[in-house]
Amino acid sequence: MAGPTSTSTHTSGGIGVAQCQDPQWRAFGVSLVFTTVLSLYTTSSALFFGSVFTSVFFQTALASDPPDSTTYDGVISAATGRFLPAAFVALFIYQYFVRYTLRKLKAPFERTFLWLGACWIGAIGNHAFEKIPISRLTPHDLQQQPGAITALILIILLIVGIAVFQTWAFRIEGRLARYLAIYAILLASILLLLAIPRLNLRIHHYILALLLLPGTTLQTRPSLLYQGFLVGLFINGIGRWGFDSILQTATALRSDAKLGSFLPSIPIPLITRDNITFSLDLANGYDGISALVNDVERFRRFDERSTTFTWSRTEGVDVEYFRFGFVKYARLGGVLVQDCTKAGVWKDTGWIQMQPGPSK
Repeated sequence: MAGPTSTSTHTSGGIGVAQCQDPQWRAFGVSLVFTTVLSLYTTSSALFFGSVFTSVFFQTALASDPPDSTTYDGVISAATGRFLPAAFVALFIYQYFVRYTLRKLKAPFERTFLWLGACWIGAIGNHAFEKIPISRLTPHDLQQQPGAITALILIILLIVGIAVFQTWAFRIEGRLARYLAIYAILLASILLLLAIPRLNLRIHHYILALLLLPGTTLQTRPSLLYQGFLVGLFINGIGRWGFDSILQTATALRSDAKLGSFLPSIPIPLITRDNITFSLDLANGYDGISALVNDVERFRRFDERSTTFTWSRTEGVDVEYFRFGFVKYARLGGVLVQDCTKAGVWKDTGWIQMQPGPSK
């Protein structure tokens, strides 16, 4: 059933439907050719990195994986606003990580296919990575997403295998002790952040890239591959999501995921001609109850242990959907809406009770 502000479309048999073309791939082709030619012919690692970073960033932020916005002007505004701070971080990345790997590197084909290719995959690989069933690394979300735990285990095993190989390479070069000290400091910092109460540690794309980049400062083919991918991952994280905080509240961390909150128990409603009446009971620990009709909130009542909600059938509407959820007062004002039940359906033929569990 459509909501009150929705629209419907109908196609006529006499109207042909033209195939839509996505312009992002044309822009990607131009960017790919430019960065490939630059990589093959430039001898300056600084010129290579700066040009590639800028090209890949704007390709990602403006076309391949832009931030959510109602207008393209908003996309441009977000991209330009994020680029300047990202460029300062990129200078740090080049000075302390990339410069060691790319300076005096006389292997343009390896740099192009390994470093640059992996960078593009990390930056615009969202079309492939979205198939991985992991969105947030929290116990609650991992339990909700089928296959997430298996995928996480495989990713951890891959990272551990890469880390073992890189550790051996650093030992051969005699730099292992220095980098073990760096990662000991990073680990201590993470443990310190975990100890902060009422906030959750969130390792975003760009933070993960920054944490792993020190382990790629080697002039080996695997390091070219890993470093390019991590730089692309950093670009994708900033271009798509911005500099999100490493510490987030539970509400910000949850985003649109289910809370796992208690759901209202809705008895069979009373139906009289064009009216339907629900008896609602408020559970302990909650401050109110909300009712959604066709995904639009139509009722909210606070501080009553028992109440009723009556809805009159909309004229010309044969099927209507009802969901219910509890609400709580927020600590600093406002209200927090909890999970909603699955939809119960009111048809001309009668009432279909909602199934157990929260709605998606």
